[in-house]
Amino acid sequence: MALIKKFRIKSYKGNDTIVELKNVSVFYNKRQILDNLNLKINKQEILGMLGPNGVGKSTIFNLITGLKETNHGKVMIDGIDCTNLPINERFTKFKLGLVPQYGGLIQDLSLHENLTLVSEIHIKEKSLRDFKVEKLITQFEFQPLLNIKAKHLSGGQKKKLVIAMALINDPRILLLDEPFAALDILTIKMLQEIILNLQSTEEISVVICDHQARDLLNCVDRAIILSNGKIIASGSPNEVITDKNAKTQYFGDEFNIN
Repeated sequence: MALIKKFRIKSYKGNDTIVELKNVSVFYNKRQILDNLNLKINKQEILGMLGPNGVGKSTIFNLITGLKETNHGKVMIDGIDCTNLPINERFTKFKLGLVPQYGGLIQDLSLHENLTLVSEIHIKEKSLRDFKVEKLITQFEFQPLLNIKAKHLSGGQKKKLVIAMALINDPRILLLDEPFAALDILTIKMLQEIILNLQSTEEISVVICDHQARDLLNCVDRAIILSNGKIIASGSPNEVITDKNAKTQYFGDEFNIN
């Protein structure tokens, strides 16, 4: 498998905002998770989120999808205030896709049955369902695995399947929660290439949170570092790893991505 290319912001991507968190604060049982946080996610951008456990990365995903309400501030998608919109309306109206860290598939169904089931939920016309499923089978090279139950797939194959299932609805925004966790090096390279291809061929905005800092930084355009409920650094991978605050509060002095 080819090595991942160092990928940075390309000229075909603009700075149009697709998701914005405005002055957002979130509390869990009186503990503040996000503190007046402001974040913009641009169209067709791959954004990476890094930070210690409990810093609010998953909370940001939950705010975007509607799984969590803000205590203060707004969640904007496509310039529309969707702070109070329910989960199902956000996913359908704004074309969200979510790849959770755990689960996301039915273990006792085959790979093909999992894809078919999700297509039946999202797509009414059978011909279009069949087309989408076949396209994903080809795109992800699933042909040898179609009749294998999900519980018998490898970790990397399961992750590929969950990503494919999230693409059934043609999302414009794809949220990936720890996609590189507990995977071997070659599988991580494969997933990185999939993410880059989604951005370039499907024109999707991708947001990744993960603890595998090197793997994340090698496939994102921009990264943010979260600490104590705030964004303490934001920029290209090279910019954030040399940022003084990021070094002090997250990376340490010896970290590099080479």
